[in-house]
Amino acid sequence: MVNKKKRRLLLRTVILSVMVAAVVYTLYANFTKDTRTKIAVGDQAPDFVLTDMDGNKHKLSDYRGKGVFLNFWGTYCEPCKREMPYMNNQFHAYQDQGVEILAVNVGEPEFLINKFANRHNLDFPILKDKNKDVMSVYDVGYLPATFLVNPEGEITLIEVGELTEAKIKGMMESIKPNS
Repeated sequence: MVNKKKRRLLLRTVILSVMVAAVVYTLYANFTKDTRTKIAVGDQAPDFVLTDMDGNKHKLSDYRGKGVFLNFWGTYCEPCKREMPYMNNQFHAYQDQGVEILAVNVGEPEFLINKFANRHNLDFPILKDKNKDVMSVYDVGYLPATFLVNPEGEITLIEVGELTEAKIKGMMESIKPNS
């Protein structure tokens, strides 16, 4: 009988300790979220390595000297569906002018991404951020989110929401390397 009471007390103590730790962490995270570094225009773009749908690795810093149109998206995102064909058109227009598109899919299964890419005839690299690690580093909260990275590796624009084809063209032009 005494052993049962001791085990119950120990179990309750452990559960209470875990709950207190969770509350303390939540309070800490909420009170310090504004002091944590957020990605901003003028910052160096955080480097990452992601794999594309063909198994090739893409490291952002390998694109130094080129402009990078970095787009975070999902197959379920209606604005993403509408802007992808525009991105593909501009990819073809700018790929020989030193501007790259890297489309980062956030956490979806490969078969969904392939189905989407095939339906929209997408030709630019689609990178898989399976665990949403890069999405977190870039502090992406809403999709689609686009970061323009100039040839020196600095972020020149952060745009959240759907883009028109004219807007995408202007963005690509703005990060085109000087000839």
